[in-house]
Amino acid sequence: MTVHRGQLARRPLLRAATLAFATACGAGATVGAAGPRPRRSPGAETATTGGAPGESTDADPGALSGPQEYVDAAPMAMALTFDDGPGPYATAELLTVLRQYGVTATFFVIGANVEKYPRLARRVAEAGHVLGNHTWSHPRLDDLSEPQIRAEIERTTELVVGVTGRRPTLFRAPGGHFTPATVAVCADLGLRPVSWSVDPEDWSNPGADVIVDRVLAEARTGSIVLNHDGCLTPGFLPARGGPADRSQTVAAVRHYLPRLVDAGYRFTVPTA
Repeated sequence: MTVHRGQLARRPLLRAATLAFATACGAGATVGAAGPRPRRSPGAETATTGGAPGESTDADPGALSGPQEYVDAAPMAMALTFDDGPGPYATAELLTVLRQYGVTATFFVIGANVEKYPRLARRVAEAGHVLGNHTWSHPRLDDLSEPQIRAEIERTTELVVGVTGRRPTLFRAPGGHFTPATVAVCADLGLRPVSWSVDPEDWSNPGADVIVDRVLAEARTGSIVLNHDGCLTPGFLPARGGPADRSQTVAAVRHYLPRLVDAGYRFTVPTA
């Protein structure tokens, strides 16, 4: 990112900071931000998305690719993804669970959190997981201009490369709000937009049992499962608790992951 773009981004990013905090912690519905994410039913797709497993989405090779909602790797394959990290507690605990079951996941990281917790981001990469770009400050992208969107994405990519030595090839929009400008910027930057097909709404802390039930009810071959391992906060988190607490997610993954593995599922990552 050039100095000009970095300077262009700073004021809009600062203006978005307080709104981003609420949105990243799942309180967007009460702040006029993203609002609750739509719960996609398994198998649902639109002409602008990645479509269901096995379904061709290449009718127009020259068209910009919409977000991928499914993986099309093999029967009994699905993808596990985590947003909004790295988080000071949940990320490390999830790495332990994933290692226990030999599962590779994708972590869509917020640049501001990578800046606060670089060692955790490095641990994710060193454990063999994929780091995706989830913007710098978790704004609602349909409120930003294309240069502002580009600055959010480029700033995050630059930091992830500097911290981990790996360049993200996947991008997920905060709240799943992919705009035409966002998709165009992703295409220009060589990033594959990735959405999800299973959303247990763990960000709302509905209870670990609820998260488990929702994942097991909706997950199937090709699913991309959305979870959260962090939250954008104004400063460092001194202790557990509050809207940024992801202990319910960790507890849920500990319960549903072995059940999916025992059922014969294997885990892959979205492809760029």
